[in-house]
Amino acid sequence: MKIILFGATGMIGQGVLKVALEDPGVERVLAVVRSPLDEQHPRLLALEHKDFKDYTALAGELVGYDACLFCLGVSAGGMSEAEYTAVTYDVTVAAAKAVLAASPGARFLYVSGAGTDSSERGRAMWARVKGRTENTLLALPFKGVHMLRPGIIQPTDGIVSKTPAYRYAYAAMGWLLPLAKALAPRHIITTRELARAMLAVARGGSALKVLEAPDLIALGRSA
Repeated sequence: MKIILFGATGMIGQGVLKVALEDPGVERVLAVVRSPLDEQHPRLLALEHKDFKDYTALAGELVGYDACLFCLGVSAGGMSEAEYTAVTYDVTVAAAKAVLAASPGARFLYVSGAGTDSSERGRAMWARVKGRTENTLLALPFKGVHMLRPGIIQPTDGIVSKTPAYRYAYAAMGWLLPLAKALAPRHIITTRELARAMLAVARGGSALKVLEAPDLIALGRSA
């Protein structure tokens, strides 16, 4: 299996990259990044790209892949709806359309968020934008399109979030997550479980178009 990975330097993307490179069934990982990756591996190709709303220059590089795992995202804190739309909806849909044109037989997996508003009419701005993004992606004619809503994520394998607010929160409260996971195992997912679930869906698909935390945890444990 050959996969394209967006967001390889983020918390979720780091987890996916680590697990993918451990998986002998993953022949190649193409990581589309804005800045150089520290990770080096014979099966990893890091492709630096600056304009994440225009992938014309990368068209030839995206050919021949089986799946695209889109883990790129930002916090909506302090952003207007227009600003958040530009970095969430516009960037994601542009990437999806570029991958579809180059590898129409691929599956596309989008890391969304628990509480996403599929009606696009709710009060929470971020949820509306995520909902619009999901709905647009689901309408694209990929081999398979899957929305992932993992909820609370426990970083493992030494992974650290790049988002300052999340990083501080994990530093202050991260010690509680293992206990919380033991008490509510269906609602807290580790980065490794999420990565394993994503690779399982990328490889074999899923009957579910939208996968919530319990679905992902079950997949991550059985993969």
